[in-house]
This record gives sequence, C-alpha cells and structure tokens, in this order.
Amino acid sequence: MTGTSGPRKRADAQRNEKALLEAAAAVFVASGVDAPVRDVAAAAGVGVGTIYRHFPTRADLVVAVYHHQIEACVAAGPALLARSASPHAALAAWIDLFVDFLVTKHGLAEALRSDQDTFQTLHARFLDDLVPVCAHLLDAAAGAGEIVPGVDPLVLMRGIGNLCIGAGDPRYDPGFVVGLVVAGLRLR
Repeated sequence: MTGTSGPRKRADAQRNEKALLEAAAAVFVASGVDAPVRDVAAAAGVGVGTIYRHFPTRADLVVAVYHHQIEACVAAGPALLARSASPHAALAAWIDLFVDFLVTKHGLAEALRSDQDTFQTLHARFLDDLVPVCAHLLDAAAGAGEIVPGVDPLVLMRGIGNLCIGAGDPRYDPGFVVGLVVAGLRLR
C-alpha cells in the first residue's frame, strides 16, 4: 500500500499499483466508493484477483486511494508552478485537482465513518500535507500581484470543500462554482 513502510517495491509493481489507484479513484468519482471491485479491475485492465492481491479489503483500497490522491496533489503544486504561464494559472489548475480529490474524498469519508481513528488520521495527513502546498501557491500568486494578498489557505480549502459537498447531484457542478471563487481572487 502506498505510504506504508516495508520492503521497496519493484518499479513495475509500483507502476501497476499506481495504475490501480488511479483507476479506483476514477471509478469512485464516477460511481462512488461502493462501486464493485470488478469495475475498478476493468478500469485498470486487470483481474479482480490482482486488486485483492494489492488491497486485501475494500478499506485497504479506499485508504490507499486517499493517500495516493494526497500525494498527487502535493506533487502537483510545485510542478504546476514551474510549468504554468502564471502563479494564478498554477493555483487554478491545482484547485481543479483538489476539487477532483474532494469529490472522491466525500465518498471516502462516508466509507470510513465506521473506522473513526483511520478517518481522523487521514484527515490530519490531508491538512498537514495539502495546506502548505496551497499556501505556497497562494503566496506565489499574491507575490506576482495576481490575487488579493493574505488569503488563508485553510479557509480557502474549507470553503472549496463546502462547495464540493453537493457533487453527487447531477444538476450541480462544483468545479464551475469553485472556478468563480478562484476568478474572484484575482486583482485584475
């Protein structure tokens, strides 16, 4: 599982696990975390046994997807800042990734409610890892004179999280509403 200590996995095993986690996240976004494991296997192009070999229980898969998405959001921040046309563009792109994560996270949170300790640990990791990335992107955009200075990253992230709660309603597009918030940060 991603983020655990133990023997180092071979590069091909790491790629396979990453592909499984990305497929699971996509299935969870589309169909919820209760989607059949066979749907995850089909999306990843593997057999159901392969899923269970990597993740013996659904909870193991859910936790691994959560960790994988946190790691992807953390890595994306500096990468987007380095390759985007502006710090605001990097911030907007990162927030898009964050919204995708949050849509999945709401389903993951429901799936983990029965294991409150695991949920609390994951939420703490979420805050510890993602708030500094958001802060860095906000500081870069403010430093470039593109957004209002002094935006608290935790407040922004919580606000975005609240806007993502209704994502299960097909009439509601949280990405559109969050886009309005991001556009509202701009100075020009």
